[in-house]
Amino acid sequence: MLYEVLLVAYLIVAIMLIGFVLIQQGKGANMGASFGGGGSNTVFGSSGSGNFMTKTTATLATLFFVLSLFLGNITANKEKAVDEWQELEVPVEPASTPATDDVPVSEQSDVPVAQESDVPAEQSQEPQDDIPN
Repeated sequence: MLYEVLLVAYLIVAIMLIGFVLIQQGKGANMGASFGGGGSNTVFGSSGSGNFMTKTTATLATLFFVLSLFLGNITANKEKAVDEWQELEVPVEPASTPATDDVPVSEQSDVPVAQESDVPAEQSQEPQDDIPN
């Protein structure tokens, strides 16, 4: 329960930190603000936004790192569940001797034996004399 709460807080702090960093003006913007280049149009005044944004960013960054350390410590002490798919091994079957023939032969065959009348007679390959050349 504590882990989930810290994880949600970590996510919220990370999103807020990204937002505050993107909202801040760069250091080069101060030069333009001194000549009236939009610095007076801010909500916090010309110098007030720098202090507020800087302090908020520093606070969020510190909170982000502290939450990172806590979550890392909690995760490191957790015992990992055993994954059933981790140790997949094929059982080794004993080696069998190769057969001498491709077709296995059994002692008693249930297949009826072909009779001589079922087998067509072989024709000789000798040339016949009654065929004219």
